[in-house]
This record gives sequence, C-alpha cells and structure tokens, in this order.
Amino acid sequence: MTSDREHARRAVEAVWRSESARIVAALTRHTGDFPWAEDLAQEALLEALASWPGSGIPDNPGAWLLTVAKRRAIDGWRRRERLAQRIDLLGNEVVLAERDDPVEQAGDPDHIDDDVLRLVFVACHPVLMPAARLALTLRTVAGLTTEQIARVMLLNVPAVQQRIVRAKRTLAAADVPFEIPDRTERPARLASVLQVVYLLFTEGYSPADGAHPIRPDVAREAVRLARQLAALSPNEPEVYALTALMEFQSSRFAARSAADGLPLTLAEQDRTRWDRSAIARGSAALAKALSFDRGLGYYGIQAAVAQCHATAASADDTDWGRIVALYDALLQLSPTPVVRLNRAVAVSMLDGPREALVAVDELAPDLAEFRPFHAVRAELLERMGETDAAATAFQLAASLAGNDAEAEVLRRRAVALRPSS
Repeated sequence: MTSDREHARRAVEAVWRSESARIVAALTRHTGDFPWAEDLAQEALLEALASWPGSGIPDNPGAWLLTVAKRRAIDGWRRRERLAQRIDLLGNEVVLAERDDPVEQAGDPDHIDDDVLRLVFVACHPVLMPAARLALTLRTVAGLTTEQIARVMLLNVPAVQQRIVRAKRTLAAADVPFEIPDRTERPARLASVLQVVYLLFTEGYSPADGAHPIRPDVAREAVRLARQLAALSPNEPEVYALTALMEFQSSRFAARSAADGLPLTLAEQDRTRWDRSAIARGSAALAKALSFDRGLGYYGIQAAVAQCHATAASADDTDWGRIVALYDALLQLSPTPVVRLNRAVAVSMLDGPREALVAVDELAPDLAEFRPFHAVRAELLERMGETDAAATAFQLAASLAGNDAEAEVLRRRAVALRPSS
C-alpha cells in the first residue's frame, strides 16, 4: 500500500510538471525577479512535501503552492524592509492594468498577454549560454527534474544543476525584465524559444518517465505557445514549421495507447482514429512555411517527415524513400546521433534491417544509455530472425531510464521472444 508520504510526493511531482510554468510565471510577475521566483516555487514544493502527508492533498494543489510561495515572498520583502515598496508596486500594476486600452491592444501584434511565453523568453535571454537556456527552461517551463533534464541533454546530473544555478545568477545580475522582447530583440532568442517549445511538446508526446505514455495537456500547451509565437513573428517560417510538426504528431494522440494504457507503435495504431483536422492544420502550417521560399529548416524537414506518416494510408504505403532523403537533408543541419538513428529506422523500412543495423551499431558509443537506441536494435534483430539477441536488446532497453509504460511494452516483447527452456 502506498504510504501517505509517497502519495504526497507523487502529487507534488504531478502538479509541478503540469503547472510549474504558470506558477513561476505568476511569481515572476509579482516579484519582478525570475531567479527568486523559481527559488520561491521550489521552497513551496518542499513545504508541500512536508505538510501534505499529514494534512492531505488540497483540492487545488497549484493554487496552494502559489499561495505558499507568495507568502514566502512577502516574508522575504519584510526581511528586506521592502514590503511597503512592493505593495505600492503591485498596486501600481493594478492601476496600470485598469488604464490599458483593450481596443488598442487588440490591434497591436506585439501585445500578447501571456505570462508563460514571457517566462520562456526570459529563460532564453542571450545573456545565457545556449545549454544554460535549455536547462533552465526545461526546469521552469516543462517542470522536468534535473535527472530528466540530464537525460534529455545527455549530461550528468551535477552538470545540469550547475548550469541551472549559474543561469539564475546570470539573469539576476543582468536584471532581465519579465517581458516579451520587442521585435528587434526577438531573433536573438527565437531559436532557443523554438527548441524549448518543441521539447515541451515532446515531454507531452513521449514523457521522459512516469506511468503514462502520453501527457496531452502538456503537448497542447506547447502548440498554444507556438501559435502565440506565430502571431508575434509572422515572417519566421520555422515558427510555422514547428507548429506543423506538432500538429502532425498530436493528430495521433487518440490512437497512441491501447485499451490497457500501454503505448502502440506507429504501425500498430488505428489510423482511422487519427485527427484529420490536426493533419489539415499541420499541412496548412507547413505550406505557410514553404511559402517564404527559403527552403526547409530544422523543424520544417521534421514536419515534412511527419507529413509523410500522417498522410500515408498504412505503414506499408509510407514514402520511405522520401523520408530517407529528408533525413539526409536534416543531417546536413543537425548531424546528431539521434537523427542518424531515426534515419536508420527509415533505411530499414526501405532497404531492409541488415544494412540499417550496421548504421545503428556505429552509434553505440554515443547512445549506449539511450533507451530508443536499444529498442531500435531489438526491432531490427527481431526482423532478421535473431530472436534471442532481440530479446536481450528489448530487456536492456526496458532496464534503462524512461517512461514506465514504454518499459512494460519492451519487457513483454522480450518475454515473447525468449525461447522456452
């Protein structure tokens, strides 16, 4: 039986992952200090871990955390003898908000009242190194733990922790304002913002860990942010390309899990359950990205791959030759081991598993701790008739860090392949 403390811990993790961005954004608006706001949110989490096992989980956990964090902020101001000043500041914000002209703002493409998007832009400020921006935004916007961020970034936990601490110190020293930058400053942050929004979507589409194979609420928030970005940057094709990519992938949500909640592969999914309206929106967004005549970028190429899958009547009808060619183009922009792994999967569907396995095995030094690498190896070995080796690879993949539901599927496939003794 799960203890009260364990139940509370899971509740805290769940609310942080779903509401961290809004909590930190609200605290940043109130305090005017992003690094301190993130610290206040973490202190509220610790208080929840201490009190919820005895008092029970509140009806609105996110509001509880925000209230506790605001109280700690007031205590901090009081200690700094700045409470009166801050109360005046908050009062002035209310007055200014009442003076805002909604008609004028409605026609201003630079005015988007979205605290979460502001938070993303702050965390992606160019004063930070790219890796620090990514670690900080994954922590505050996606609500990932340092362990999960380490897996995403292929780093160790201490390195991630150091980058987050240094990033917060750097933002504090630079006194970065909590606002969406004007259009002259946005290009310097856009690449980082797009990267974070896509990783946020990925956390919803294929969570790094936990019991659930998908988190649609997180993915929908990423799509919403991308649409807001398109309104802010209507002349940036990669914004539309990213929107297209996420629309294509989110179209499969209803078909991605079996009745028992376990994930299904692309080939196993009932394509009649795919959301055709999302596919249509994705096609329109990709067409918009192509209309700029600048060629496809990083997200555009991936969106084109996703469109091949979304528009194919079945796995067998998929244009694997085009997908391999698209991955060849993507490798020119991003020659990473993960892109090479995805290309190898496409090659296996076009030319068979044996050639693909050679390419996959070359990636072993870089992806030895990456679950999808061993899952792909297992699939290829199974198709080649190497059932015992495939079972071993499936079992190894299941043992590595990642989503619990996915691990269960991998274990079942290992058991099904292992010859009876």
